[in-house]
Amino acid sequence: MKKQSTTFLILGIIMIGVVLRMPFTAIPPILQEIATEFDIPISSLGILTTLPLLMFALVSPFAARLGQIFGIEKLFAIVLVLMMIGSTLRIFSLPLLFVGTLIIGLGIAILNVLLPSAIMANSPSRLGKLTSLYSLAMTFATIIGSSLAIPITEMSNWQTMILILSAILLVAFIIWLPNVKNNHYLEKHQNHTQQTSLFKNKYTWCLVIFGGLQSLYFYTTLAWLPTMGQQAGLSASTTGYLLGIYMLVTIPLMIFLPSAFIRWSKEKRQTVIAGFMGISFIGIAMMLLDYNSFTYWLLVNIFTGLAGGALFPYLLTMLSVKTTSPTNAARLSGIVQSGGYLLAACGPILFGYGYGFWHSWIPQTWVLLILVVIMAIAAWFVEKTDKII
Repeated sequence: MKKQSTTFLILGIIMIGVVLRMPFTAIPPILQEIATEFDIPISSLGILTTLPLLMFALVSPFAARLGQIFGIEKLFAIVLVLMMIGSTLRIFSLPLLFVGTLIIGLGIAILNVLLPSAIMANSPSRLGKLTSLYSLAMTFATIIGSSLAIPITEMSNWQTMILILSAILLVAFIIWLPNVKNNHYLEKHQNHTQQTSLFKNKYTWCLVIFGGLQSLYFYTTLAWLPTMGQQAGLSASTTGYLLGIYMLVTIPLMIFLPSAFIRWSKEKRQTVIAGFMGISFIGIAMMLLDYNSFTYWLLVNIFTGLAGGALFPYLLTMLSVKTTSPTNAARLSGIVQSGGYLLAACGPILFGYGYGFWHSWIPQTWVLLILVVIMAIAAWFVEKTDKII
């Protein structure tokens, strides 16, 4: 691949990492301003953070088919334009706010599924490094977007914040556009039996279970750890600071682990993931107690953050390591992410509903502990095979 093409590929993958989360994770901090603008209760806007996850679940199975029709690089360019339009639509009216959010969720679902295939098709020798790059870009963009949303809104208004997000999508499109000339089409399935065999493969479902539960784990702890800390006696500003630490501890792992997971043997990956599952178990178990201690909740956030920072890169790399081609990676990714994000959308809602029902965090935290054990078992079985498809 020519140097110029490589440059645009790397920059394009970084920018896609930026827009994989930022267009909707930057919205929760400014929901109150949006609710005030439209004169509605803020509770009616809570679905804005769930809609993208539901779209991920619904659209992911069809991403591979779109990659066959349009080609990966051309499809990404189309998706970025659609996301830019959807993002901009959100400023005009309440119905368009929801429509635009649905469009953004649709676009991110396609990018989520096909990005591993894009890397495999263009630069398979740098799979680990490029996976690290877009994982880091996603994390930094989430942190920066959430941190700047309120200051930007206070200086101007929430519409300005959303227009900035649209501008970032425009930049991503411009940077990605040169990659379209190296368009890679996914292969069509040879027959119905081959497609059906993927659903009958027990290792597919082990990865679906792992992927779904790691998403549920991440989004649930991210959503509710601040509230649990505040109810234990910490201030809102302190729990916000701790949530920042939760995100920051994931960064070194996202730099190091993708390449390591590719390089390591199955047995070593099993051991390392089991270790992070143990850290996750300790962090969740500590959530059962409501000590009014900064140090205690610092450890809770560090432990749960470290586990989340390891499990997500593991999932991303396994979608490529356990497949034999970009087409198979897309097929497996579509199934895994569809089931995964359906669980992720339900997790935070049910966890919060449990508190309303029991007036306690303990029952649903015990359920989360059990799910961590199931996730560990699923990961263990994933490593029992060299290739899933």
